[in-house]
Amino acid sequence: MELILKEDVQNLGFKDDVVNVKNGYGRNFLIPQGLAALATTSAKKVLAENLKQRAHKEKKIVEAANKTAETLKGLELKIAAKTGAGDKLFGSVTTIDLAAALEKEGQTIEKKYISINGGSVKRTGPYNAQIRLHREVIVEFPFEVVAENK
Repeated sequence: MELILKEDVQNLGFKDDVVNVKNGYGRNFLIPQGLAALATTSAKKVLAENLKQRAHKEKKIVEAANKTAETLKGLELKIAAKTGAGDKLFGSVTTIDLAAALEKEGQTIEKKYISINGGSVKRTGPYNAQIRLHREVIVEFPFEVVAENK
């Protein structure tokens, strides 16, 4: 089943992508949730016209995302967390904590656009996260988890 995505769908595609999915997934989940529409010939023509008109605006958005990416590359972020014996954390550091720490530094990024390599962090030390600022701009962001001063 060929569909046009109305919104970004994780592990499938971005808004306005034409994707092929199994019939049940499209019919029972994507279309009822409002995430996709059938890719008829007329819908594809309308999509092509909209993409042409949006290309100029898209360039400005990509430039802004690149500027934010350069700012992020200059940041050194240390997240303090409570630790137990050795370097093991009480709980874990997740994308929510990373988004909050970036917010304190003046960079507002939604947690759904951040993915920490390996899932959540359970020990102190250096880690990497991927931050998607735009479909074309993905930044590898290094950060460090340190023990909280008692």
